[in-house]
Amino acid sequence: MPVQPSPSAAACDPVTPEARLGPVTPEPRASGPPSQAQPLLRQEATREEEGEETGGQGAWGTGTAEQRRRGLGEADVGTGKAGGTEAAGSGSSADGAGDGQGSWRLLLGWLLRRPPQCCPCAAPLPRSAAHCCHGGTKMAALAYNLGKREINHYFSVRSAKVLALVAVLLLAACHLASRHYRGNDSCEFLLSSGRFLGEKVWQPHSCMMHKYKISEAKTCLVDKHIAFIGDSRIRQLFYSFVKIINPQFKEEGNKHENIPFEDKVASLKVDFLWHPEVNGSMKQCIKLWTEDVVSKPHVIVAGAATWSIKIHNGSEEALSQYKMNITSIAPLLEKLAKTSDVYWVLQDPVYEDLLSENRKMITNEKIDAYNEAAVSILNSSTRTSKSNVKMFSVSKLIAQETIMESLDGLHLPESSRETSAMILMNVYCNKILKPVDGSCCQPRPPLTLIQKLAACFFTLSIIGYLIFYVIHRNAHRKNKPCPDLESGEEKKNIINTPVSSLEILLQSFCKLGLIMAYFYMCDRANLFMKENKFYTHSSFFIPIIYILVLGVFYNENTKETKVLNREQTDEWKGWMQLVILIYHISGASTFLPVYMHIRVLVAAYLFQTGYGHFSYFWIKGDFGIHRVCQVLFRLNFLVVVLCIVMDRPYQFYYFVPLVTVWFMVIYITLALWPQVTQKKANGNGFWYLGLLLKLAFLLLCICFLAYSQGAFEKIFSLWPLSKCFELEGSVYEWWFRWRLDRYVVLHGALFAFIYLALQRRQILSEGKGEPLFSNKISNFLLFVSVVSFLTYSIWASSCKNKAECNELHPSVSVVQIVAFILIRNTPGYARSIYSSFFAWFGKISLELFICQYHIWLAADTRGILVLIPGNPTLNIAVSTFIFVCVAHEISQITADLAHVVIPKDNPALFRRLACTLAFFAGLLVLSSIQDKSRL
Repeated sequence: MPVQPSPSAAACDPVTPEARLGPVTPEPRASGPPSQAQPLLRQEATREEEGEETGGQGAWGTGTAEQRRRGLGEADVGTGKAGGTEAAGSGSSADGAGDGQGSWRLLLGWLLRRPPQCCPCAAPLPRSAAHCCHGGTKMAALAYNLGKREINHYFSVRSAKVLALVAVLLLAACHLASRHYRGNDSCEFLLSSGRFLGEKVWQPHSCMMHKYKISEAKTCLVDKHIAFIGDSRIRQLFYSFVKIINPQFKEEGNKHENIPFEDKVASLKVDFLWHPEVNGSMKQCIKLWTEDVVSKPHVIVAGAATWSIKIHNGSEEALSQYKMNITSIAPLLEKLAKTSDVYWVLQDPVYEDLLSENRKMITNEKIDAYNEAAVSILNSSTRTSKSNVKMFSVSKLIAQETIMESLDGLHLPESSRETSAMILMNVYCNKILKPVDGSCCQPRPPLTLIQKLAACFFTLSIIGYLIFYVIHRNAHRKNKPCPDLESGEEKKNIINTPVSSLEILLQSFCKLGLIMAYFYMCDRANLFMKENKFYTHSSFFIPIIYILVLGVFYNENTKETKVLNREQTDEWKGWMQLVILIYHISGASTFLPVYMHIRVLVAAYLFQTGYGHFSYFWIKGDFGIHRVCQVLFRLNFLVVVLCIVMDRPYQFYYFVPLVTVWFMVIYITLALWPQVTQKKANGNGFWYLGLLLKLAFLLLCICFLAYSQGAFEKIFSLWPLSKCFELEGSVYEWWFRWRLDRYVVLHGALFAFIYLALQRRQILSEGKGEPLFSNKISNFLLFVSVVSFLTYSIWASSCKNKAECNELHPSVSVVQIVAFILIRNTPGYARSIYSSFFAWFGKISLELFICQYHIWLAADTRGILVLIPGNPTLNIAVSTFIFVCVAHEISQITADLAHVVIPKDNPALFRRLACTLAFFAGLLVLSSIQDKSRL
């Protein structure tokens, strides 16, 4: 089951009293992880609050929004702490930007001037110790510092995004060329190529294979007639195919006779016709089908050769006769293929060591000769460039891997037959039922009306921005400094005009349009390949160990040492998000212990939602509409755009509806009369009772809806809520996911209330390096927390099934969450550091979660996107790099648009809200029109 990550840092509220007491400003956009040992990417030395004011990018930022628009980075601007350091080390940043060799010239000049000195130091030292160093040691230190600055200057988040853009363009061009030369028919790949991912798991080349259930197979084959004609191997394939429809069907009766199967409920017929040789008897049967339109099968699966080899003792005359017979049958098969699906099954290899004495003449060499004859004749049986008879050659590849498991060396093991039968089902049914995880043989879905309108909007935005850019550039040229011929000086007539809202909108929608085009290419246009997931323990745990090492390596001191300070919560969201991403791409939901621990991570995200939003409203008492609109925009902007572009319902991105609804629940609970805030409660303790009564009433409502599915579904089935929360015509999925973590948000709010009360009474010691409580109490809490943490893990690992675990999960998940918080915050040294690597990913956790659906995973998370076929490790590395760059850029776009779309002025904000309501009303009307056209 897919799992939900958390909203971005921008959507969550500040989590410390100091952060909450400041003005409400949009959160700085996410950027790359800083580190004290960061050799590649530069760090920005401004604090988070300064980033909010200037539009800085945190640790790996690239300047303000206006600087990014003008193509300037930190080094170009030359401001801030990092800029000052660079200027001190290598001249002005402007010189470094223009020349790119200033740092190395300085190093060379220093080498020529400085005589050798003596010093035991062997590392970069502070200025006070600089005079004691050896010439070689100091040269190495200076070379390291200057080289690092030089690399950081040319490799930043911005340059990484440019590299990702170039990679996308090159990969798209390569895939287009490949499809042009190799063909664009995924059915051919499904029928001819693939590999085993693991035992019994077949992966076709370039596409995904759906595993059909009984109900799906019957729905696809209703009123259909399928015929299998051939020898004993075709009979095996017939039995496996029928067992997909009816698993109780037994392999019994006379093997050398026709075998019928009929499902009267589905009006479905599947027949096996015993014709072990390609001869006149088989030809007569096929000829009757060409003459009788009524009894002609919809699907014909034929093949034979081994019987001819056996009877004629592998003679060359038998092969010549086989060629003549198949030549006479080929035109009839071609005629049938014009109205029916006709498949010729090539002969599978044999395991010669296991063959009985009367089958020793059936060698792989003979089988290959018969297969070559069939392919050459059937492919040249029509004057057109391509035969309509399809070669079912993939069974050969399957048999090569599994024939050793055969009982007699001739007939395939049951698992191989089931794979071949499932391939046949995919070939015929995928284009009819169009399963999400069955991309083979599926055409590109047609564009809906809403998608066409979205494409027009983004196209106009791109054109508008290009026009605006050209006009702005021409105006900038006119305002360039003009030389004064009399004085020989330049006239300074440049005026730095502020960035207009229109320019921000056009630029943001221009970039967003290009990004959405990439989304569509990855998951709708069938340009890139897709593959099924396959879980192994190594595919999950090895990446987990890898990111854990990186997270520990990139650590820094925190700016504050409060419990759950902002840096710590970003770190928490970051490592949880990375674990969840690895869980999704590895398909680890099939392993129950991993599934249950991921459920706790999802609950932890919702815990933070309750903790952060409650803390904000409790301390600030800000229940204004601006705050609500700001949070809702940050949470839902990307999802709304993807619902339009990718033609998916809102509930499909289930975690965003979850955090959105729980935010509104917390807001309404605290905003309704009487409004209880910390300021009121400090003045009169009676207000604490009022708050507890509100939370108790909320708990009653949660319990009622959790155990009254009918009432819950009635509420969310009301129009227009049903348009948001229905998935495949039902709100059950929404009820299930809401119920799974129904208490944890309330747990987060209660934890915030208790923590702030203890902090108010100065019971906690939150100084740097100090334990949270006295030594005895801290040690006791640590012991209890570790035991509780391990106890939950043991219980989660011993669950018998998901249903049993999910029933207890809402009540016990808080144990491990609180245990983790205490382990992380009780010791002073643990509270004083954080992982900047994890914190960076935590700031874009919402974008990472949503983007993974379409540009990292594939087929709406059911599969894996394949940008580089044939090399899974390189493919994951490249697709992950592009995926992270896109998520980061979308985070920046969302932050830029939030400044424009959500003004602080209430009259302007209400006008924007009216426009937003009109937009969604129009979207509902268009959606209704689309739904009617699909019926």
